[in-house]
Amino acid sequence: MTYPAGTPTRPLRLIWLQSGGCGGCTLSLLGQQKPDLVTALRAAHVEVLWHPSLSEATGAEARAILDAAADGTQPVDILCLEGSVIHGPNGTGGFHLMAGTGRPMRDMIGAIAAHATHIIAVGSCAAFGGITAGGGNAVEAGGLAYNGTRAGGLLGAGFRARGGLPVINIAGCPIHPGWFVDTILQLAGGTLSAADLDEWERPLAYTSQLVHHGCARNEYYEFKASAEELGDLGCMMENLGCKGTQARADCNTRAWNGSGSCLTGGYPCINCTAPGFEEPGHSFSLTPKISGIPIGLPTDMPKAWFVALASLSKAATPRRLKENAARPTPAILPRDRRKEGA
Repeated sequence: MTYPAGTPTRPLRLIWLQSGGCGGCTLSLLGQQKPDLVTALRAAHVEVLWHPSLSEATGAEARAILDAAADGTQPVDILCLEGSVIHGPNGTGGFHLMAGTGRPMRDMIGAIAAHATHIIAVGSCAAFGGITAGGGNAVEAGGLAYNGTRAGGLLGAGFRARGGLPVINIAGCPIHPGWFVDTILQLAGGTLSAADLDEWERPLAYTSQLVHHGCARNEYYEFKASAEELGDLGCMMENLGCKGTQARADCNTRAWNGSGSCLTGGYPCINCTAPGFEEPGHSFSLTPKISGIPIGLPTDMPKAWFVALASLSKAATPRRLKENAARPTPAILPRDRRKEGA
């Protein structure tokens, strides 16, 4: 990999480990556009020492790279972890051993973390435990610095990497590739500080707004014209579990794959950037209510305002919106069926 003239001679060295999870964040990252992932890393002057899905090194060669990073002989500027840390069974870490070593993967993660300048938890699993920690959490999954909403995790409450920052939690299930690229560019430029992270150490570059902002269904939201079933055109907050008015992310102003989001795809936001999202206590597509009022109200206005405005909005809702809200999203039919008027 070559770098622009004038950049430092030594690139930032990055190691990416995968633990308990699905690999979806890597898959999402490969969809990085404008620029593509390789160009973005080159612009940030980052050298990937090893990535389990993208690197050619395997077996003994890969273990040598990781062993050198773990004992400090191979400097690591950025350690990324994708997937939760597995502590089971009974705290032994034996459910997830590093291939070919018989050593718990959590021990390798901890050893490299002790030498890394910066540490990034890529996705909600690495940040908080995520989906892997759902249910009874039989595998004893947790995050790097949090177990759900409790500080601690593998590295302990109050942990700081050698560069002085806490674990940077790029939470999401999966992450938007732009969230990762923004963070890497800030680290490379030396501009990311603790003040650029929110209360869960997530980058404010994407958590300083709500998923609700920019939602294509906001006209329905304003008039409280609510969808009753999945596939209806209305707002999905009142009945279908959408947490876009509470979730902190820029999913509707920074399109996924250049064009969409969960909401534009017809599914409610499940607040996947937040700790504990995997255990809402009800169906993801159901809004729990008390006396007909949703429990999870928008975070950008007081409860009393919302209740009053909702009543006024429903009274003023144009008939067109009320009819459209309960109308199924038009099906996309094959060309020959459209000709038949199907």
